[in-house]
Amino acid sequence: MIREMQYRNYSPRTIELYLSSMTKLQNFYSLSPDKISVQQLKDFLHYRITHDKVSTPTINQTISAFKILQKDVLGRDWEKIKIKRPRREYKLPIVLSTDEVAMIIKETKNIKHKALIATAYSTGMRREEVRSMKASDIDSKRMLVNVVQGKGKKDRCTQLSIKALQLLRQYYEVEKPINYLFENSYKKGIQLSNSTLGNIVKKAAKRADIKKKVSFHTLRHCFATHMLEKGINIRVIQNFMGHASIKTTSVYLHIANIDLGSIVSPLDDMDI
Repeated sequence: MIREMQYRNYSPRTIELYLSSMTKLQNFYSLSPDKISVQQLKDFLHYRITHDKVSTPTINQTISAFKILQKDVLGRDWEKIKIKRPRREYKLPIVLSTDEVAMIIKETKNIKHKALIATAYSTGMRREEVRSMKASDIDSKRMLVNVVQGKGKKDRCTQLSIKALQLLRQYYEVEKPINYLFENSYKKGIQLSNSTLGNIVKKAAKRADIKKKVSFHTLRHCFATHMLEKGINIRVIQNFMGHASIKTTSVYLHIANIDLGSIVSPLDDMDI
């Protein structure tokens, strides 16, 4: 199953998640996954929803992993197995104000953590993308960050803040990372773990006395929302975020605090 996903160029993170879901299924029944029936899978999914209270994406990951195993590894007819996926929940993301983001950065004294948070917020990059950043990805002349092989194995560019660049230069002089831009302080050349990145942001929010539930991904939501509030075209934001569909980016239209009173009709700019 690992080899099948590698053939299809799945990211290491996706492979890890899919294998984890199949391991949980296997352990639940103490059976090899190839011997687990469709009804048993459905019972397992029901247990995960009602007992473990897992999210819809987690359930969909399990179904996708089971499909790869059944169809691509075992060569079974998926149309006969096909399992309907749960309806997606529609929840607006939690977003901080610009003052709250500024407070989080200001209250972070560790230069690496400060540079990391500022970079994540000012670029709108995903956690895994920030984690995999290298110094060579920064184009300071064009004030851009090259996101190499982001989600979906796609390259893109996003903007680079002047203040974030200044913090990155200060940090670089202190720690001089070898491989990745943000490395383990005790193991040079090794990138920080996903959990470490998440904890850095959570602890920073706690120090800033932010009462909202903040995660690393919150910085990405803030980037998109604040860009919209500054009047940046949603298509530009879509490209910066690396969204395949404009529908994904449009969720921020429901959150952005746009002053409707400041909008001038095009007719009022015409000489009629």
